[in-house]
Amino acid sequence: MERDLTVLLIEDEPVECMAITNYADTLEGIKVVAVTNSVEQALKHANDYLPDAVILDIELRKGSGNGFMFLEKLRESDIEALPYILVTTGNTSQITYDHVRDLGADFIISKHQEDYSAEAVIDFLCSMKSAIQHYAKRQGVSKELLTTETPEEIAARMRKRINTELELVGINPKMLGKKYLIDAIQILVKRGRSIRICDEIAKMYGKTEPSVERSMQNAINAAWKGADIEDLRKHYTARINSERGVPTLAEFLYYYADKIGNNI
Repeated sequence: MERDLTVLLIEDEPVECMAITNYADTLEGIKVVAVTNSVEQALKHANDYLPDAVILDIELRKGSGNGFMFLEKLRESDIEALPYILVTTGNTSQITYDHVRDLGADFIISKHQEDYSAEAVIDFLCSMKSAIQHYAKRQGVSKELLTTETPEEIAARMRKRINTELELVGINPKMLGKKYLIDAIQILVKRGRSIRICDEIAKMYGKTEPSVERSMQNAINAAWKGADIEDLRKHYTARINSERGVPTLAEFLYYYADKIGNNI
């Protein structure tokens, strides 16, 4: 299986952090392994995770340190492999740009350019994935399984990814069925399809199997009734029976179990 492009995000704006990580969570083949606004913490993450790439904001006004400090200390460290450095900045000084390149930045994206967005940043890295990983391979470092994530952290990241996917197709967070859907998808990813998933969820919550199944299907039906059709087509690409017009519970759960499972 093709390895994910691993990314460390160093950014001090919470909204920007959320936008970048949420968008990355919807894509296959790329994973944000850590987020910080601290240079000291960023250096630790860089050594712990050995990310393929770093998204680096130069001016960490709401954090500690700055991008120059990170690049200088990264070069001085004994890290096994240097990551690809993508700088994102609101600074427009040519002197700053020249200096950050001298310190090892590979590419700079200005936050002032017309087409700037969190999505554009992640899409750029995705377009560079093969080149970045080929460079890492040439450095002689195997990054398979290089992660310090605990099982609990992996589970939390999976739930976040599932929640993001369900939000994209309009699953209402106020509906009880959403919680059941998240649990069901996570269980299917971990244990496969050979279990009676509605029975499992019913036991978890002390409910009856029919009530759990009904709550999940109602959440799906409500989303397909109220969501924008183009959003649904974009984010839910499995084929749907034209007569029903809505995925069955099994179709919905298996679609996301496969999608999430292939990228965790």
